[in-house]
Amino acid sequence: MKKIFRRARILALEVCYQLDIQNLMCIKNAEQVFDDMEVNDDNIISRAKRIVTGVITNLSFIDELIKKHSKNWDISRMVYVDRNILRIAVYEMVFMSDVPDIVAINEAIEISKIYSSPESGKFINGLLDSIRKEIVSDQR
Repeated sequence: MKKIFRRARILALEVCYQLDIQNLMCIKNAEQVFDDMEVNDDNIISRAKRIVTGVITNLSFIDELIKKHSKNWDISRMVYVDRNILRIAVYEMVFMSDVPDIVAINEAIEISKIYSSPESGKFINGLLDSIRKEIVSDQR
């Protein structure tokens, strides 16, 4: 199951990255990207679609939360991969109650080690931990 979730996050990252780089973040475009992909596992596709749809639907909220916690970093100047790894993790932390915050953070760090620069993991960890603390504080 853990492997399915990781693959779904990576697929969601690929879709979000592709949409973001083309400045086409909408569900209709996401559907087209998914249709063009060759993934044979319905569980992975279903989970990835849930993530991508959630990120797109809540993009303004997610980006505002990232902006609030990214001191001295403008979200538009972040590397596309890092920005979308953050978006996915924030979506999972805020909107997916079946994903523990620490899992979303750890997955984001691990995926950044594969798809981004060596420094990205620290940046992503610090930012997501700051967001996690706010979320936990708000739930009290």
